[in-house]
Amino acid sequence: MSQYADIFTQEKLKSLFPATRSNDFFEALFGDADEGSYDISLAYTGESQDTVKFELHLKQRPGCCLACNLTYGLPQVFSRHPIINIQGVAEKVGEAIGKTDNVSWKLGMTQEKSKQLHIIPLFISLG
Repeated sequence: MSQYADIFTQEKLKSLFPATRSNDFFEALFGDADEGSYDISLAYTGESQDTVKFELHLKQRPGCCLACNLTYGLPQVFSRHPIINIQGVAEKVGEAIGKTDNVSWKLGMTQEKSKQLHIIPLFISLG
């Protein structure tokens, strides 16, 4: 059992990365939130040593296509986009477990779990 599973509940994950952030991202990117082909959510997957592991889930919106060519470049985009704000998410994770010094993070490569779900691993180091 994970030592932080009781902290990173669905409610906590939604507060760290609100559902409205997807629409805000697409509004900034395309000028219209309805142009987005996926919703973004945060999932907790565990930890090892001083690294807490999450995934950004990209879930296909109804009637849209979650094309690989749209999601494979996202780690670079997400790493610098102010609305996605990975640094802010990492800092809030550190606050939630009481480790706010030396917070750093890294996004992994996009992984296609299915045609409807792609994930981007997020590793947050607290040490």
